[in-house]
Parts: sequence; C-alpha cells; structure tokens
Amino acid sequence: MNQGKIHVRYARALFEAGKEKGILPELHHDMAGLLGLCRDSEEFAGLLGNPVIKNSRKKEILRESLQPFLHAFTLRFVLLVTDNNRENALPGICRDFLDMVRADRGILPVALTTAQPLSSGSLDRIREVLQHETGKEIELTQRIKPEILGGMVLRIEDLQYDGSITTQLKKIRNALEAR
Repeated sequence: MNQGKIHVRYARALFEAGKEKGILPELHHDMAGLLGLCRDSEEFAGLLGNPVIKNSRKKEILRESLQPFLHAFTLRFVLLVTDNNRENALPGICRDFLDMVRADRGILPVALTTAQPLSSGSLDRIREVLQHETGKEIELTQRIKPEILGGMVLRIEDLQYDGSITTQLKKIRNALEAR
C-alpha cells in the first residue's frame, strides 16, 4: 500500500477516535512530541526503521521509554502501529494527524525564516497581522537561516513571500546584468 495512504488512514483513525473520546488536545500534544522525537533523535528513528529488531522487543522499548510521557490512548496507538509493522510510518502519521487537528481547529501553519531570532514582541505582532489578514488562528514557526542576511521569508501553505536581503540583492544583480 502507498505510504501516503497508510499515513492518512492511521492518522484519520486516531483523529476520529480522539474526537469521539474528547481527548484531541492530549493526542495533539503527544503526536507533536512524537514527531519531534522522530526528527530530533537518531536513536529513536533508528529503532523505528530497524528491521532486525523484533516487534516484541520494539514494543517493549517503546512502552518503557514512552509510557511516562504519553496519554495511555496514544501509547496503545503506537503499539498497535508497531503490531501492524507500520512503525516506520509513524513520522508521517504524526504529520498527517497534526494537519487534521489544525484543519479542524481552523489553524493556519506559517513558517517564518529570518537571519536572526526575532523578539517575542515582533513574533506576536507578525502573528497578529497574519491573523487579521487571514481571519484564522496562526501557528507560527520561526526558522533561523543566517544566509538570508536580513529581512524575512514567510511561507503560508503553498505560498511563499520572500522579502530577504539575499533575494533583493539577486534581483538588483539580475536587473544590472540585463542592461
């Protein structure tokens, strides 16, 4: 089966069950944490993708390491995914689940890239302007890339607004070369 379909199928099942049981906020918190763990821990990602480790051992490790941090329902879900030999799909399941929660709550994810970290006041002001313009709650993620030199790059869904110094310099150079 297509990996994308697997992600969506499991994510939708978790989303609907969480909504029915009234535990979406807990599941949202857990799945965001799991996604971060998959992204930030090579050890954890290696465990999920290792075909040599038997599922029974993986479940034991997952139960021991995650039980103190996850809602019982989330832990059972992770163990079910492992039982079904789909643990390597967990990062995609987490992403799709988080997207479903955002869509359900009317939250718009926005990625802001700057050369240096912005103050919390500046981030709040950007969030306010975007909320006013879009009419949606904004989930703002800041990324730092010194190579853009200054300004900012704003990514909202499939749209990207590039106001970086690097891009402005490229435009000036292209205009001068065209003469």
